[in-house]
Amino acid sequence: MTSETAPVSKSPSRLRSIGKGVVDIVSILLAVTIAKTALAEPFYVPSGSMEPTLLIGDELLATKFAYGYSTASLPAFITLPPSERLFGALPKRGDVVVFRWPGDRSQVWVKRVIGLPGDHIKLENGVVFINGEAAMQTPEGAGQAENEDGSQAKAARFIETLPGGRKHTIFKLTGYDPLDNVPDTLVPAGHVFVMGDNRDNSADSRVPLRAGGVGLLPTADLIGRVDAIVGSWDLGMKDQPVWTWPKGLRMSRFFSGVE
Repeated sequence: MTSETAPVSKSPSRLRSIGKGVVDIVSILLAVTIAKTALAEPFYVPSGSMEPTLLIGDELLATKFAYGYSTASLPAFITLPPSERLFGALPKRGDVVVFRWPGDRSQVWVKRVIGLPGDHIKLENGVVFINGEAAMQTPEGAGQAENEDGSQAKAARFIETLPGGRKHTIFKLTGYDPLDNVPDTLVPAGHVFVMGDNRDNSADSRVPLRAGGVGLLPTADLIGRVDAIVGSWDLGMKDQPVWTWPKGLRMSRFFSGVE
C-alpha cells in the first residue's frame, strides 16, 4: 500500500502578498536611485587636499541639479562613459565640486573651481592670477593639516579672495612648492580649472592627468556642488578602543555650510 503526499501550492493571496513585497522593495530602490541621481548624494572625504575647508572624515552632500545631468550624475557605484549634459550649467568661480576623476571614473574627487572656460590661469610664487588679476591672500595665522596616515603638520593659513569677491581659507605647508609656479593656461570650452585648498597637498589641475592629477577637468565629469557637511568623524580614533569612538564625532561640523 502506498501513500502519496499531495503537492502543496501557494494560495493566490499568498502569491499576491509576495508580489506586492517585491514591487515595494523595487519601488523603494528605484526612488532612492532617482533621488541620488537627480537631487543629491552623500560623499566621504578620504584625503586632506581640501583642508582646512574639508577635513578627512567629513561626509558631504553634493547637490546634483546645480550643473545639470550626465552619466557622471548616476550613483557613484555606476560607472559609464562620459556623456553630454542635460540642463547643463557652469559652476561659479569658487564653487566646491565633486566629480568623476577622468583617469578612473569610478573614483570621485572633490576640489574648488578656480577657472572657467575662457579664463587665463597662472600661478606665481603661490599666488593665483585669473585673467591677469591676482587673487588676494590675507595671512590668518597657522593651523594643523592632517595627513592620510593620521600625522599632522603645521600649515600657514590664508584667506584667499578670488576676483568677484568669493573668499575661502587655504593652507600652505611650505614656503615654496614646485606647483607654486604654473605658466599661463587657457581654460578651453567644456572644461574648468580646479584646485585643492591645501595647496601643497593636492593633485589638481596644476598636475597633468598622465602624472596623476586632474588636468583641465571636463565639465561632463562634474557630479555636483558641495553645499553642506552632514557629518564628520575623526579617523584618528579608528586605532582607539571602540568605546572611545564617539569622541571622534566632530559635532560642530554636522549640518554646516561649505564656503
